[in-house]
Amino acid sequence: MTQQAQVMVVDDEPELRTLLGEYFQRHGLQVLTAGDAAEARELLQSQAPALMVLDVNMPGESGLSLARWLRETRPQIGIVMLTTASDPVDRIVGLELGADDYVPKPFELRELLARARAVMRRLAERSAPAAQAVAPAETGRVAFGACRLDLEQRRLYNGEGGEIEITAAEFDLLALFARHPNRPLNRDQIMEQAHNRGWDVFDRSIDLRIMRLRRKIERNPDKPELIKTVRNVGYVFIPQA
Repeated sequence: MTQQAQVMVVDDEPELRTLLGEYFQRHGLQVLTAGDAAEARELLQSQAPALMVLDVNMPGESGLSLARWLRETRPQIGIVMLTTASDPVDRIVGLELGADDYVPKPFELRELLARARAVMRRLAERSAPAAQAVAPAETGRVAFGACRLDLEQRRLYNGEGGEIEITAAEFDLLALFARHPNRPLNRDQIMEQAHNRGWDVFDRSIDLRIMRLRRKIERNPDKPELIKTVRNVGYVFIPQA
């Protein structure tokens, strides 16, 4: 019997925790719930969920603080943030901290389930590179300055061979640039080919991810040489000799 994927829902609203727990379970997911960050941390001592669904605004430690801790200590866990629709700041900060996706409240249960499954699917693909059907043109490693992107293992390495932690969405973005060197890509192309989440094309999420990637691969993120901004168009990857 196939083991069910495990999701932890962290939200201070008991009714919402119960609703999400029952809904996810009806759709084949094993669910844990926690009422706050402290309870979530305690559960994580004995549990290893594939995905965390975190409410941003909780009493005590916020979801953003918990997300930061997760990225530092358990980078393999996917993170979907539940944010207040009227406050884009939470969304932006969550993405900067490394959240894989966000869903504004109030939300459709089907949309949250679809986004959760999409994140877990990307993480599963990353952890099982041997099962991937990689096109011949995409095999091997691609140089991003001193860094190397391994398209088969879905990992990024620095010049000394050490691994640089990247999210599944960041890998997809780098892989897209690797497939189209020296070709300016506009936001519509990036959203369609790299994100595939249905976010609005004018959302700042693309710019935030580019900013985070530049911090990881550029010698000087403030003066990028690899991923350059093309005014009124988007971005272009310039391979270095």
